[in-house]
Amino acid sequence: MASKKDLEETIKEKVAPLLEEIMEKNLGMHIPKVEQDITDKLANPLANIYVPFELPFQLAKQKFKKEFLKKELVFHFGNISHLAKTLGLDRRSIHRAIKELEINLETARENILLPEQLVDETIRGTLAMYQDILRPEKMEQIYQDVPALSKNIARLLPHPDFTWKEIEREFEKQFLRQVLRENKWNINSTARKIKIRAETLHRKIRKLDLRKE
Repeated sequence: MASKKDLEETIKEKVAPLLEEIMEKNLGMHIPKVEQDITDKLANPLANIYVPFELPFQLAKQKFKKEFLKKELVFHFGNISHLAKTLGLDRRSIHRAIKELEINLETARENILLPEQLVDETIRGTLAMYQDILRPEKMEQIYQDVPALSKNIARLLPHPDFTWKEIEREFEKQFLRQVLRENKWNINSTARKIKIRAETLHRKIRKLDLRKE
C-alpha cells in the first residue's frame, strides 16, 4: 500500500531527474517551472479525475465519485474486498455505491486509460501551456520523447491509496475553489449556482481552509 508521501518521494528522487534530463537533451537547459508543473500534477492523481464544475454540488460530487470508483475497481481487478479495505469501507458499502452510481465494470475496463497514457496526457497538457515561449522545433523534439518518457515514469510511480473520506474532501476542495473563483467569492451567488445553502458553503470553506486567491 503506497501513501501520498511515497508518491511524492518517488517523484522527487526519480521522476524529476528524468524530466530534467529530457529538457536538457532537447532544449539545452532545464526549465524548473515546466518541470515543477508536471511533477505537481503527477503528485496529485485525483486532479486527473474530471470535475464537472457546471453541475450542482451534489450531482458533481456523485460524478466525481463514480469516475474515481471506476478507476479503482479496474486497478484492483474488481476485487471488492481489497478495494473496501483500501477505502476504509465495508463490502456492502462498495456494492451499494456501485449500484447507486450505476457502474458497469466491463465498460469501465474499456474506457479507463492506462497509467502511461495518464502520464502522457499530463506531460503533453503541461507542455502545451508553454508553447508560446518554446520554439516549435524544440517542442516537436520533446514530444517525440514523451511516449518513452511516459512509460518510464509510469513504471516508477506507486499507486497511492486514498480513503473514501479523502477523495470526498479532495473533490470539495477542487470544486468549491473553482466555483468560488468563477463567482468572485460571492457566497450567496455561489451557493445559488451550486444549489446548497449559503450557511453550508460557509461551513465547508472553513472546514477545507479555502482562502480567496
